[in-house]
This record gives sequence, C-alpha cells and structure tokens, in this order.
Amino acid sequence: MTAIENAHNIEALRALARKRLPRMVFDYIDGGADDEITLGRNDRRYGDYELNFKSLVDISKIDLETTVMGATSKAPIIVTPTAAQRLFNPRAGEAAVARAARKAGLVYCLSTLASTTIEDIARHTDGPKWFQVYVWKDRAIVEKAMERAKAAGFTGLILTVDVPVAGNRERDHLNAFTIPPKINAKTVSQVLARPGYLWDMATTPEILAANWADMDTGGMGIIQFLDSQFDRTVTWEDAKWMKEAWGGPFAIKGIARPDDALRCVHAGADAVWISNHGGRQLDTAPATIDTLADIVAAVDGQAEVILDGGIRRGTDIIKALALGATAVAVGRPYLFGLGAGGQAGVERALDILVSALERDMALVGATRLSDLTPDFVRMPR
Repeated sequence: MTAIENAHNIEALRALARKRLPRMVFDYIDGGADDEITLGRNDRRYGDYELNFKSLVDISKIDLETTVMGATSKAPIIVTPTAAQRLFNPRAGEAAVARAARKAGLVYCLSTLASTTIEDIARHTDGPKWFQVYVWKDRAIVEKAMERAKAAGFTGLILTVDVPVAGNRERDHLNAFTIPPKINAKTVSQVLARPGYLWDMATTPEILAANWADMDTGGMGIIQFLDSQFDRTVTWEDAKWMKEAWGGPFAIKGIARPDDALRCVHAGADAVWISNHGGRQLDTAPATIDTLADIVAAVDGQAEVILDGGIRRGTDIIKALALGATAVAVGRPYLFGLGAGGQAGVERALDILVSALERDMALVGATRLSDLTPDFVRMPR
C-alpha cells in the first residue's frame, strides 16, 4: 500500500505534502493572514456544533447527488478555484485536479490565475466546470476571458470579491515567496532539501498565469501587470454588469454578512458563496460556519448558498448542509493531495471526503441531502 493509499484523512495528506514540498510552497497552501486566527477558527468551530442523530432509519441506500447552479454533481462538494496549482506539483497542476474532479463526478472550478489555460482544462475534462474571475480595471480583459470560458464549455462564472487588496500573509513574507518561486538566500536551503521538487521545477515549463501569458503588458511582468489590474473602485454595479455580460449561472464568492448576501441576490447572483478566502485575507473575521444560518435566512431561498472554509470531515459537510448550504467547496484538502502525490493524491482527498459524507449520512440517519434539516445540529448549552 502506498503512502497516499494509507492516508485516511486530510491531515495525513497534509503531512505527506509537508514532507514533499519546500517550506515556502507548503506554507503558501497552509498559511493565513496575520496571526491566523480566522484560519484556525474555520476548522475548529465545526467541532463546537453537535450532531443530533436519528435512530432506526433505513439507511440501505444513501443518495448524495445534487445540482448546484444547474450543474449535476455526484456529491455536494465543489472543487474550489485556487491559483497556480503547478506550484504544488509542477508536472500535474490544474490538469490533474480537473481529471480527478471529473472522475469523482464533482464540479471543477478554474482560477483566473491558473497555471494551465482554459482551453487545456477543457481538453482534460468534459465534466461540469466553472470559471473564476475578478473585476479588473480593463473590462475588456475580463470579457475576453469570459468568452474563452464559454467557448470551452464552462457553464458557471464565479466572481471573487474578498480580495480588494492582498491580505497580510506573513509566512510568505518570511519565506520571500514569489510566483514563480525564486531561489534566494532565504529559499535556497528549502529547495535543496526537496531535490525531487527541484528536479520537477527544473524540467517542466515555467509556472505562469497561463491564461495571460501572451498579453501585452507594456513591459511589466505578467504577475505585476495582473496585480496592477485589481480595481479598488469595484461596487455592486460591477457585479450586476458581470452577471449580464456572462448571461449564465453566476456566483459571488467572498460573502460574510446577511446584508451583502441580499445584495448578491439583487445583483442577479444565482449563488451566494460564503467565504473568507480560507483565512488568508482579513484576520479575526468569523468562521464561515458561524455566518451560515443568518445568511441562509436572509437569502430565504432566492439563491443557492455555497460555503467554504475548514471542511475536513464528512461531519463538517453534514453540519453545513443541515444549516442550509446547498453545497460546500474545498481548496486546501485537494491541494494537500496534489502536493503529496499529484492526481492520485487529489483523487484520494476527494474520495476521503465523499466516502466520509456517505458514511456519516448513514450514522446521522439521513439518506438524502434533503433530509438534512437544522434540527440535526445543536450547540451545547
């Protein structure tokens, strides 16, 4: 049995990724903003919610299939967009993640800052896929990306709104981390300690924001150019414009408040995506699970609700669904798998979560996702 096959939870995959990746790359996955309080809360707060299970329920058949923003998924788990996935496995990257998501029957999301092109991802998967964007200063850049995504068969668009500026990710500062990684006085010992990773980096193409590699940047580096395109004047009117320009299923990602969730509905969003960017932006923001019930109440069925942040167990997923989420999204779990073992690691991460959800549905006494209601969840007095 391989180490990947012997990993029975997400933490085991995290440990394997830590052994394989240079510290600066592992910390880029693993770290958060400032004192990493929100990063820790996202995970820990699930443990404070108790599951009040039902007994003597016929659990001979468990059905996890669902539909999110019109896309059919074998389980209510979305492979969330994360940037530059070839950083975590230079030979695999987004292509491996897309193939693993297709094999699991889950919705795959491609980041606008991916290290693999829109068109290449379409060649790797004919499964359900969504594309993630920001509102940039040059709207024509965004429009062109949306046109490419539509042509490649992407059916959903995700607008990320919780990155008006980059969060203070101090692990990256301490490691002098850049994309692509550069070997310097701070990082040379880290890279040399992982010769397998160094060989992969040296014998594969440079890691770039692949969808923009041919863009005229006026002499600026591509990452510097894209950073300069983040628009600090973005408002809800821009979200409305993007929904109209896309013309299809549309989610707004990075919501933490009920009033903003209602604004998503008024902007035409088909899904409100609760997220604090994995604790990587504003530290001391609440754990996403703690904001869920109030947002679901505010939306009141006018849009679907997706939640990410801290999902590690089947019981975490059940709690989110019981409190009103349509689906959950995961990032770090599959990135740990990618770093640990390429596509096989991603497949293992997704299988751990789907299998755990099926088992824990049986244990809680629910055979369909629609069975999960708030009475399954309680907070201890």
